[in-house]
Amino acid sequence: MEEPCIADIPGNVYGDELEESIGMDVTLAMSEDEADCDPTLSYAVTHRVDDTNDEHDTETEDHIAESSDEDGCDEALAGVEHFVLCFLKQLVEVCPGPGETQKTTRTNNIILRLADRRKDCAEQLPMRSIEMPRRSRGLSSRPFAQVFSTLDMIHEALLDDLPMTKRDMYYKDVELYGSQSTVDRLVDDLAATWQISRADLCIRASPKGLICGSGLVIHLRCGGVVELNSGEPALIPVSEDIERFEADSTLAWILIVEKEAVFQTLSSLKLGTHSVLPGRGLVITGKGYPDVATRQLVRTLAAHLPSQVPILALVDGDAYGIDILSVYKFGSTCMQHEKEQLAAERVQWLGLWSSELPALGIPKDALIPITKHDEKKAYALLRRANCPARWRKELQHMLFTRRKAEIEIISTARTMDRAADLEQRSKYTRAGEPVDSGVPLLRYLLAKISAACVEARHGGS
Repeated sequence: MEEPCIADIPGNVYGDELEESIGMDVTLAMSEDEADCDPTLSYAVTHRVDDTNDEHDTETEDHIAESSDEDGCDEALAGVEHFVLCFLKQLVEVCPGPGETQKTTRTNNIILRLADRRKDCAEQLPMRSIEMPRRSRGLSSRPFAQVFSTLDMIHEALLDDLPMTKRDMYYKDVELYGSQSTVDRLVDDLAATWQISRADLCIRASPKGLICGSGLVIHLRCGGVVELNSGEPALIPVSEDIERFEADSTLAWILIVEKEAVFQTLSSLKLGTHSVLPGRGLVITGKGYPDVATRQLVRTLAAHLPSQVPILALVDGDAYGIDILSVYKFGSTCMQHEKEQLAAERVQWLGLWSSELPALGIPKDALIPITKHDEKKAYALLRRANCPARWRKELQHMLFTRRKAEIEIISTARTMDRAADLEQRSKYTRAGEPVDSGVPLLRYLLAKISAACVEARHGGS
């Protein structure tokens, strides 16, 4: 499935690259005053199709996009049909024919092989086997029935070109699947087996991620438009429904928040348009471990926005918070076959760091003791080769102190760095509004987001 492009960003050095990717002329929407003041901030871009181009060029672009979608559909259909054919061939070999008693020349077992997404192997795709009959307890035919029921619904969706959700698939036979997780696992296993995306199977997940803020407009393929509001969250559409994005020059930062409750608090405080910050921003949440639609949105923004716009993440200062951060930044271990479409390595960890809490006046006794599950997850993260040094430091600090910190602990902060707070306010307040010192979380974020914007601007200049 073709990834939605950001048609209205970025500017300057990014214009040529964007022009190549979307096949359109790209012009900067930049005033002379803005260019003289700070050209690195003036990256609002509009796109148009050159009037001198004939209709054949436009038709060619549409044909290329349609061909890409058709290739993915054909590959998925071929995968389904080959899978079924492999099963039927084995069935013929093990079942006795007319007048025969029992075939003994070959194994009497039927084996299907699926990708094992739990294992990480760079050289070749790890596989797992489903066998019938099997010697373990339970019906050996049930896993086969689940696989072929899933294949049947995928095949029907591909032929009819009518996408369906994994939730719909589950409710078509609740008794067979037993739980929603069974459908989720099978769909992703099949996609990984054929090295295609879930969208190529004509299967989509129900969106759950939320976004609020200012500076971004989402155009849908149906012709609709999602205009974001700083105080009213909007559901993040699935990528198949998105045609393009538009971002203007006021978009200065993006904040990913782990928890919906914290996201709703920041939305009610209208963090996205707060006057202290050096520009407008977006606040995004995947409500814990993010869904594919949320990860695709973050990845698309990271791939096309200039480096002067930092993409930050606020997660709990514990192993599971860091693991959620890792899903955004490096992709999940179970969906490595879609890493290029889902991972956004530009994501930076803004907080919460358990090591910074003493400076906020939060005593160790206010923190939560870690559990065995926390400890196990921490050691698993430390064993990963791509675990950054700062993450390792925080994980080791958590294991040493035997304490973890959740985002909500900031509300108990008794002291903040007032000098740094005043310095940030004097530099960045545009409307002369004072910082709301009554909300420690807000003051914490205003200082850290502002500092990250300064660092990103200097690093990208």
